[in-house]
Amino acid sequence: MNFRVEAMEIKLYAPWVHSLKEKRMVLKSLLGKIRSRYHVSAAETGEQDVHQTIVLGIASIVAHSAQADSMMDDILAFVESNTEAEIISVERELR
Repeated sequence: MNFRVEAMEIKLYAPWVHSLKEKRMVLKSLLGKIRSRYHVSAAETGEQDVHQTIVLGIASIVAHSAQADSMMDDILAFVESNTEAEIISVERELR
């Protein structure tokens, strides 16, 4: 069987966040929901010292590229509906 790895980086802007503690609260909640709902690897992957910028890295192993695209579309919609932060960029990679 041939597996594929899909990775996605989502960059969010949260203008109401004024401390790293606030950012961690938003981030911890969002990452926990993504991990439990979709069974993927998810972590903060950049801009860790910037209060109002959140960079999420999400990766998953799937059997088919169509499955990967569908899952990542669902995760992106989930992130959009579960945070007030604005999505400013999305990058995807399938290997």
